[in-house]
Amino acid sequence: MEQVLSTGRPVQITVTDGYDLKGSKGDTPVTFIRAEFNQVVLGDSAKITVSPEGTAKYNFTCSFEFNPEGGITLDDLARKPVFLTMTEVLPKERKLKEEKTLILGQAVVDLLPLLAGETSFETTVPLHPVQGSLLETPRLGAKKDYPILFKNGTLKLGGEREPVPRPKKWPIANILAPGANNIPDAFIVGGPYEEEEGELNHPEDREFRNQAECMKKRIIWDLESRCYLDPPAVVSFQKRIVDCRLWPVEITRVPLVVVPKGKAGKFDKTEDEGQLSFHGVAYVNMVPLLYPGVKRIRGAFHVYPYLDTIVHEKTKCLFSLFRDTGHHFIQNNKIGGIHSPLSKQVVSKNLREDKTVKEKDIDGRLRPGDVQASSIKSQSSDTPLEGEPPVSHNPEGQQYVEAGTYIVLEIELDKALVPKRKPEELARRVKEMIPPRPPLPRRTGGAQKAVSDYHSQIKNISRAILDEYHRMFGKQVAKLGHDIDSETLEEQKCQLSYELNCSGKYFAFKEQLKHAVVKIVREKYLKTTSFESQEELQTFISELYVFLVDQMHVAVNQTMPDDIQDTTSTIYKSNEQLRLFAFEAEVNENFEMAAVYYEERLVRDPQNLDHWLDYGAFCLLTEDNVKAQECFRKALSLNQSHIHSLLLCGVLAILLENYEQAEIFFQDATCLEPTNVVAWTLLGLYYEIQNNDIRMEMAFHEAAKQLQAQATKQKSTDSIQYVEEKGKIGSSLGPWGPTGGSSTIAIKAEASAEASKCQDSADFLHPVYYGASQTPPTTIFMETIRFLMKVNAVQYVHRVLAHELLYPQGGPSCEYYLVLAQTHLLKKDFAKTEEYLQQAAQMDHLNPNVWGLKGHLYFLSGNHAEAKACYERTVSFVVDASGMHFIFLRLGLLYLEEKEYDKAKKIYLQACKRSPSCLTWLGLGIACYRLEELTEAEHALSEANALNNYNAEVWAYLALVCLKAGRQLEAEQAYKYTMKLKLKDEALLAEIRMVQEMVGFGNPSF
Repeated sequence: MEQVLSTGRPVQITVTDGYDLKGSKGDTPVTFIRAEFNQVVLGDSAKITVSPEGTAKYNFTCSFEFNPEGGITLDDLARKPVFLTMTEVLPKERKLKEEKTLILGQAVVDLLPLLAGETSFETTVPLHPVQGSLLETPRLGAKKDYPILFKNGTLKLGGEREPVPRPKKWPIANILAPGANNIPDAFIVGGPYEEEEGELNHPEDREFRNQAECMKKRIIWDLESRCYLDPPAVVSFQKRIVDCRLWPVEITRVPLVVVPKGKAGKFDKTEDEGQLSFHGVAYVNMVPLLYPGVKRIRGAFHVYPYLDTIVHEKTKCLFSLFRDTGHHFIQNNKIGGIHSPLSKQVVSKNLREDKTVKEKDIDGRLRPGDVQASSIKSQSSDTPLEGEPPVSHNPEGQQYVEAGTYIVLEIELDKALVPKRKPEELARRVKEMIPPRPPLPRRTGGAQKAVSDYHSQIKNISRAILDEYHRMFGKQVAKLGHDIDSETLEEQKCQLSYELNCSGKYFAFKEQLKHAVVKIVREKYLKTTSFESQEELQTFISELYVFLVDQMHVAVNQTMPDDIQDTTSTIYKSNEQLRLFAFEAEVNENFEMAAVYYEERLVRDPQNLDHWLDYGAFCLLTEDNVKAQECFRKALSLNQSHIHSLLLCGVLAILLENYEQAEIFFQDATCLEPTNVVAWTLLGLYYEIQNNDIRMEMAFHEAAKQLQAQATKQKSTDSIQYVEEKGKIGSSLGPWGPTGGSSTIAIKAEASAEASKCQDSADFLHPVYYGASQTPPTTIFMETIRFLMKVNAVQYVHRVLAHELLYPQGGPSCEYYLVLAQTHLLKKDFAKTEEYLQQAAQMDHLNPNVWGLKGHLYFLSGNHAEAKACYERTVSFVVDASGMHFIFLRLGLLYLEEKEYDKAKKIYLQACKRSPSCLTWLGLGIACYRLEELTEAEHALSEANALNNYNAEVWAYLALVCLKAGRQLEAEQAYKYTMKLKLKDEALLAEIRMVQEMVGFGNPSF
């Protein structure tokens, strides 16, 4: 397009080429272009013959002038386009004087760029076809449905199973050579029933299908029919499936008819009536083809009598292919001599194998009313043939139901309708969101090395002091031996101190130790800045002094000879013990102390992802979702193939409304572990939030399929495991170990998992309340609930509980009400908790978990008498409840309150044997002290102090024991730490002071 800036200002339009052109007469039509502007014809091009490739070179130029003062103005250029009309010149007929023409289409050129300052521009514009033109593309709705028929089935006698693999056959008649029937490189391979998509795919159907497909009579087709779907047809196919979930597959019986010569017309007329017999239909759910990556549906489908009302209700098909439009098919059957049932599949891709079996259904599980109805449009036509009476009764077809007849068919696509993300892509997306963390290099410094250097300096200094002592008093010690009294030792100590100070060795030792102490302050306590107040400084110095003295004792004991070394060893707190202590603090709502324990585990081993997951679960309990997400992502960065980390990252992404990331996490988890029930269920719950019903159904179906497979595998090993375990209850490694086989309440052991180092770790760490009379796992949703409860994801549990309530295999159960009660107990909603516990007790009053949770309810609400009764009943059961650790602790505390010290001692002893902690040893120590068993009390309290030397109550009872035993120095030391740690029990503090006044010592301030 070119504008010449001169008088008159002409505008030239040049048409160069045309592409993808078609004509009505032949492949090389003759065409020309006519240009129009402002209802004025600007000119016609030369008549050009279109090439066989559909191109034409016009090189046609025309022009017009515009004048701002009159005629064609700038306003006309702005609001009026140039029209280019393509016309085909038809071949001239002899009788006609003028040529005939046919308009093919029209293109529109917008001149607005000229007003925007352009002096010339090029553009490619579409040629819009006129109605009826060959350039007009077919509309999507113009596509027709073509039935796929399978004929010439072979009747097989019983007693022999069909071999697999066996070749598929062409659905073509009149093939002379028998071998030519087989499709090259195409075989029917079959597969396990449980992996099918049909209706008879449950374990209880196995025996029935084995008999039907081996022992009974059956009909075999083994035919494969193929069809090509172009892109518009694929779109239509997808839309049909969305609109209509269930597609009908009709089956009927047609007798063999021999047509006498010369009587075909008359014979056809008489036999058309009543041709359909044993007219049945199977309903195929086509929705799985819309699942990501799914290319095949294979399964067995029940055959039901064809009744118009039921077929229309389920599929919205308004007529039968055989009865209403199938006359020409029947005619074809006569010609071909068909003598077996037929089946028809609507808009299918690939149908491999059909079978009909007449045999009683063993369990009578599925009936016509069980198939899900849909609201869809017809798969064939929307209007029935007029004059056909509706079929409301089909006695012959009813025999299909009575015999349990079914067909086995397969529909296969070459490419999935919905592409599935590749595992590599999902892994790449996860890495983009959470880059993997490389292993931390080993540091030459750090807290551990600082303490080790301090130990080395203490050992060197102690050796030097010991050498100096032997130099000064070696002869005297050799002479007196072990008869040295305390006064002599005190005198030697004073002389040694004087000598060290006078000689300057004391100062040298101090300088030698200073560097090691500075490293401890910097590396262990992370103190590198000045203190804000003098009080803070003094507090830190006191804490540092206690630590240095303790470590000095450790180093000195290591340098002593074995014969004089103290037999008391330092108790190392393992990660499992720290986890227990943290959980005790959680239950007692001392979240600050719980955080300290979790952080200590992280400091010990920051590369252990379990530590990050535990800390993240704690953050979920305190509703710090952002920090929980950070913990779970750090765990995932350590191992990007860890399933539980992926699932928890997905759950947190949903809670924080990062839905795109949640889908990636869940999909990656299902790709890495396709058999994980929880992963598929959480993916389905995500799709529910996104209102994607088809994918939600796909995920739940896959989860149920995997759960069924696990249950089948479990049943095959139950008897062996029961003998080996002798009915012991299986325990799991905690929330990050295998969860599918964990059971803390089953009367019979269903599985045995690896035992943890700390006994009952699965019992008191994140307990899950199963029903005693139930065998977990039960449903996909209850399995997911257990996982979420273990990680304190209570915010997400109620959504899953709603599904469990409505799930056909689920519904209200004892475990369901126990989970509801537990969630409300965490919120301190005691009324709701009690209501749900009453419902749980009505369903299973012998369940120890019901009584254990009732005890916690009454304990927290202050009704200690009822709590004690519930705890005692829980302990009396043969089978332990979940969370026995805290049941023992709280029952023991109630016994101490009521001064039943013998019972308290027994309960705390059980707790110490099962899961020792500072609190269990403290309770035992208190009970022994009240029973005047001072030696046992001291041993128990010493164990408690070794596990946690920051517990003021432990120091308080140690002070009482030392006061009663007459050990003044130790009593004063214990009392000092009691006061330093700020004991909050005023009654216990008053008791200590009373005993101090009674014995006359124990308080240095006297």
